[in-house]
Amino acid sequence: MQSAKLRPLPRQSFAAGVEISDCARGLAALHRPDCAAALWNRPARAGFQNWITALPPQALPQTRQILRPDQFGPALKQSCMQAGTPASPHRDWLIADICALGTLFADLMDVALLRLRLDVVTTNACRKFHIDALRARLICTYRGTGTQYGTALPGGHDPQRILTAPTQTPLVLRGTNWPETPQSGLQHRSPPIAGSGETRLLLVLDPIVDPTTVF
Repeated sequence: MQSAKLRPLPRQSFAAGVEISDCARGLAALHRPDCAAALWNRPARAGFQNWITALPPQALPQTRQILRPDQFGPALKQSCMQAGTPASPHRDWLIADICALGTLFADLMDVALLRLRLDVVTTNACRKFHIDALRARLICTYRGTGTQYGTALPGGHDPQRILTAPTQTPLVLRGTNWPETPQSGLQHRSPPIAGSGETRLLLVLDPIVDPTTVF
């Protein structure tokens, strides 16, 4: 396991550490006071990137639902059928991996429900550096450039050192509603891809802390 620390904000107390781990258990470092994000730097699945990059954008699955992790599988299979995502071992792996990440993240956040978003992105969505207004978020890019992140600077300036999460790498980030202190000083954004012809497939998982607010 290795750990990378970004430069902290001057004269303020913020969590800006990024824990980089080679195993899923490393994501639990998010609960450390100094940790603003945790990244699971896992090996890429052989052959998957070539398969998913070769698919036309309209064949990529998309969905936005609030579900238990054990409900992810049927929902994702339905999304694949609607998009015409071709059946293959790689499609099976994609579905199984999202299900596994859902279970992992729900356990990490101690919640029963997650907001599942699988988005096809071709624009500069969320192009400004920010911290999400929620408890925490898991992001994993399956196709295209990964999420970019860096330590916030005073005066609203973009981070000086910008890092990019590798494709297929789960990244968990604290939000502004993280209950413990200190607050996160780590910002992130979608990579600027507008006009490049690039298409991303992005997984976003959010914890539903109070289920009564979504029904």
